[in-house]
Amino acid sequence: MISVAHMDFPEVVEGGLEQMLSLVADNDSDTLLDVHLLGGFDDISSQNSDLAMESRTESGGYSHSLCAKIVETLRNRSEKFQIQTLHVLGHNTKWDSKGIAYPIFHGFVVDTSTGLIIPASFDGTSRCPDDIVRRIRVTSSYEDPNWTGRLLDTYDTSTDQFVIAPCAWTIRQQRIAQALQGLSDTELLLSCSSSPYAEGPDFVDNERRKWDYLIKNPDWRKTFPAKQPRIFQRTADGTWAKQ
Repeated sequence: MISVAHMDFPEVVEGGLEQMLSLVADNDSDTLLDVHLLGGFDDISSQNSDLAMESRTESGGYSHSLCAKIVETLRNRSEKFQIQTLHVLGHNTKWDSKGIAYPIFHGFVVDTSTGLIIPASFDGTSRCPDDIVRRIRVTSSYEDPNWTGRLLDTYDTSTDQFVIAPCAWTIRQQRIAQALQGLSDTELLLSCSSSPYAEGPDFVDNERRKWDYLIKNPDWRKTFPAKQPRIFQRTADGTWAKQ
């Protein structure tokens, strides 16, 4: 069985790994679990384009502390792990002539029959269902105590369904969205991204689509009536239909 997660900050690592391993690991098993750590890059020079070239070797940025926390947590757990892929930080970084860092790749796919990891890029045509609501959950879940310290489950492998569990947001999110919509694209990028020079071309558009939804839907209960999840089933032609 394969478990995949996206983690953005160290505080979610311990609980997130516990949540992931509860789905794939047997506490009484001596099974050696393969680990693939990918995506984080040497983002310190993306946060300040004036950094000197030698700054590339200094510890810093968001990714360094996150990667260190993941490795530390794996080491301290009782399960047995074998790191098969460590494509992070300097291994996943390229620089332009101004010394600005970019990730070599942003994403990957997993062949679930073999466990093979393949670098991949995703655009608007490859979005899975309900992407706006899923984006809002990511940015507003910190206000919902039901999600404290937990990863946001999305896809149910046992039923081949997207199950978007309810997440509450407050009127504060609408006010933030209204303020941010007034920014220019450049101001938006610099204000809303921890690595503004490394974002994909659709970053600003995705943010504006998310804020449009929040402005029009300030009450989360209309998105999740009766606090029920939003469920999408795969159809015969490979698209997704809301149940």
